[in-house]
Amino acid sequence: MSKTTLAIIAATSAAAGAAASAAFYSTQKRSSAPPLPTQTSIPAAPVTSGAPPIPAVARTVAAKAITPVDPSGVFQYGFPGPVADLRPAASLTSSFDRRTRNPSWVAEHITPASLAMHVGDRKHSYFAEDESIPEKFRGKLKDYFRSGYDRGHQVPAADAKWSQEAMDDTFALSNMCPQVGDGFNRDYWAHFEDFCRRLTTHYPSVRIVTGPLYLPRKEQDGKWRVSYEVIGEPPNIAVPTHFYKVIFGEDGATGGNVAVGAFVLPNAPIDSSKPLQDFEVPLGAVERASGLEFASKLPDVRKKRLCQEVSCSVMVREYKERQRSLPPIGSRKT
Repeated sequence: MSKTTLAIIAATSAAAGAAASAAFYSTQKRSSAPPLPTQTSIPAAPVTSGAPPIPAVARTVAAKAITPVDPSGVFQYGFPGPVADLRPAASLTSSFDRRTRNPSWVAEHITPASLAMHVGDRKHSYFAEDESIPEKFRGKLKDYFRSGYDRGHQVPAADAKWSQEAMDDTFALSNMCPQVGDGFNRDYWAHFEDFCRRLTTHYPSVRIVTGPLYLPRKEQDGKWRVSYEVIGEPPNIAVPTHFYKVIFGEDGATGGNVAVGAFVLPNAPIDSSKPLQDFEVPLGAVERASGLEFASKLPDVRKKRLCQEVSCSVMVREYKERQRSLPPIGSRKT
C-alpha cells in the first residue's frame, strides 16, 4: 500500500468521523431541554480487567417533561465496553483489543545500557496465553497451530535481554500478532527491529510503540473494503493487514528534542532491497488509521523528523549471521 493510498484512507476515515460527530452534536442541540434545578444521578458501575472507571452521570431533569426512559440503566448489569486490557510489565506496556485478540499497541523503552545486558535467554522462555485477559477474549496457543503464521513479537525478545523476567514478558500472546514468516517476520521485520536497536548509538533513550493495522484495499469494482483472515478453530485471532511502528529518539535532556518516525509495513514478504524510507508515513496517518494518538503532549518545537537526523535504512544480511557478527548494541560507537 503506497503512502498516497494510506493518506487517502486516513483522510476518508477522518471525514467519516467528522460527519458522524457533526450529526451527533446537531441532534444533541435539537433535543436538549432547558436546565432546571432538579437533579438525579446514576451511580458508577463497577469495572473489572483494567477498564476505565465509568463516571457518575449527573442529569438535569425537566419537571414538566420527565424523560420516560433511562438508557444508562443498562449499567446496572455491567459496562458493555469496549475494555482495553492494560498490561504493565517489566519490559513492555500494552493495551489489548478483545475484538481482534491482538494488542492495539505495545510500548517499549530501550537504551544502550539495557541492550548491553545479556542476562535473559530465550531458551528459557515459553510462549504462553495471557491469563490476565478473560478466557473468551484471549488468544490461544492452539490458534496458531498449523495456521501458516508466526507468533510475531511486537516487542522483540532481543530487546529484553536485561533480565529473564523481561525476556519472559515478551512471550505472552498478548504481545503477539499473526505475522507472515518468510520474507517478513524472519526477514525484513527482523531487520527493522535491528534498525530500532541501532538507534541507541545515536540516542541515549529510544521509545517504540508497535501494533497492527487493518487497512482497506481498493477492489476491482472501485470500492474500498477491509478484508483479513482469522485463524483458529473456531476462528479467533484476526490477521493484520499491516503493522506500524512509531519511534521516539530522545536526546536525553529534560525538555529536549525528540526525533519522531512513523512507519507502516504490509504483513507480507518484502524484498530485502526495499528502502526502509519507502515505508515512512506521517504520524497523523498512523493515528487516523489506528484510532490512537501518540504525541499529543509533545510540542512541535521539540519534535524533529527521525529520518532527517539519522539514516533510516536496514542492514540486510541473513539475520542469524548478523546477530553473530555484530558486537553488543550498547558497545557500538557513534
